[in-house]
Amino acid sequence: MNDRTGPENAVPRRRGATALGAALSSCALVAGVAAATPAEAGEGHSAHGVNYVALGDSYTSGPLIPQQVDANCARSDHNYPSITAAARKVASFTDVSCSGAKTDEMWKAQGTNGPQLDAVKRDTDLVTLQIGGNDMGFGPIIATCAGLSSKDLAGNPCQQYYGAAGYDQLTLNILQTAPKVARVLREVHARAPHARVVVVGYPDLLPDDGSGCYPTVPFAAKDFPYLRDTGKRLNLMLRTVAFLNRAEYVDTYGPTVGHDMCKAPADRWIEPLRPTSPAAPAHPNAKGQEAMAGAVLAELGRGAGHHRH
Repeated sequence: MNDRTGPENAVPRRRGATALGAALSSCALVAGVAAATPAEAGEGHSAHGVNYVALGDSYTSGPLIPQQVDANCARSDHNYPSITAAARKVASFTDVSCSGAKTDEMWKAQGTNGPQLDAVKRDTDLVTLQIGGNDMGFGPIIATCAGLSSKDLAGNPCQQYYGAAGYDQLTLNILQTAPKVARVLREVHARAPHARVVVVGYPDLLPDDGSGCYPTVPFAAKDFPYLRDTGKRLNLMLRTVAFLNRAEYVDTYGPTVGHDMCKAPADRWIEPLRPTSPAAPAHPNAKGQEAMAGAVLAELGRGAGHHRH
């Protein structure tokens, strides 16, 4: 996600963090929507007259995927919002997603990209939002875990590092990100009170069975399931915050299982730290963007009955 700053270090009392972390860790993920190709999901579901705005970070913008249409934000015209807009035949489409974006960038400019929320107007009908990974420190986490792996390739040096204080720092980071995402959703509703608002989760980066693939992905063996579970906790938080803030949630994890960055180049939809297809490291390639678009289109195809007011 090209995070430019590290995770926040504000730490509440240990007892509270441990209790909240345990609560989040014990929650079971709700089954997601089945995967669908963009053509299948969009077929018969035209959205003529709909004004669509896409907000998000690099998982939305699609860095390095052809064609790049915004160098500042590394934004592709074949990212999932663009595929969704074309399949739904929307009346207007505004994509302000930007690599490196945190929730802060919803309210402030990021280089030449203005505050993302400025694109949301009173006549906006559909908003997709994918944010939170950079707030919880996604980029630095990957760098830290890769750097620590050589200390104990068979163990879990990364998990030990983030648990050194007696609680899991990454779970705490996720919990601290929740109110930030909620604030964004409240602002979206305030600016576009009639819009259908959809929170998009993050795809499956690592093998869902907990296996590893060192050195293609340079993490220690037991850190693979730890980081997999961290990604699931992030998605669970986003699902919960969406539910509590009158938004829908799209599961992109389920539809991308089996296509993580450990798979062979022909089968993977997420590129490893040394990509072999046009995409940023640890990010979806063109096939990954198509899969996320399929999940979004499947949710949109469920119709207005799922539009929460």
